Amino acid sequence: MESRNPIFSRRGSTGQQQWTTATPSVQQLDAMYGAPSYAPPTSRPMTIDDVVVRGFMTLGALVVAAAVSWYMDFGAGIAIPAMLVGLVLGLIVSFKQSTNPALILGYAVCYGIAIGYISHAYETRFNGIVLQAVLGTMVAFGGTLAVYALKIFRPTPKFTKYVIAAGFAFVGLALLNMVAGFFVDGGLGLRTDSPIGWLFSVVAILLGCFFLLLDFDQIESGVRAGVPERYSWLMAFGLTLSLVWLYLEILRFISYFTNND
Repeated sequence: MESRNPIFSRRGSTGQQQWTTATPSVQQLDAMYGAPSYAPPTSRPMTIDDVVVRGFMTLGALVVAAAVSWYMDFGAGIAIPAMLVGLVLGLIVSFKQSTNPALILGYAVCYGIAIGYISHAYETRFNGIVLQAVLGTMVAFGGTLAVYALKIFRPTPKFTKYVIAAGFAFVGLALLNMVAGFFVDGGLGLRTDSPIGWLFSVVAILLGCFFLLLDFDQIESGVRAGVPERYSWLMAFGLTLSLVWLYLEILRFISYFTNND
């Protein structure tokens, strides 16, 4: 006796086994007719050019904001709140991995205002130091890019974990030093013109270069994996963050060896 199945039935005039589905009901046909048709994805894969363009836009916003802050001579009353807002926006982008251009450009503008104030204060005390810090940042960026492009060194997963852990440790020590400074002049000495302060700054600059290596590797991996184009904003944010870190640390390090004439 031939078995029956409510979903499938085996019939065939030729004697071969054939599978046919049950006839759909009127409701099923109506649901199929009302379903949206297939639409091809609208986002294209990210390219290196996308990251370069977004990077110039983000860095451009930061530089323009810094120039305005310098020219208008914004005081701490504006620069400090701008830095705090930029810090919040940066944390949101970092932890949520947001690709929202408004958040990323907002971070660039806010930090640009703060950097303009800090740079003006250093330049007033140490004439010519800002140009030296800018050139130092460009050299560090170019050297790190050359090391990566020539495949002299490529980050590994273990290296990435160590760099991120070192970054958190550095920030933790810097905060601890700041808190200690409220009770002891100079705090732990990590930000003073002393051998320990010089060493701490050198470590910070090396960390900035290591973060750039991670940024380059993330960009290459993203392009190779074909991530959507909108992620170029996130890559540009990472590069900007690393360059800001480098610039501020190089600025501080040069100040240790510059006369305030």
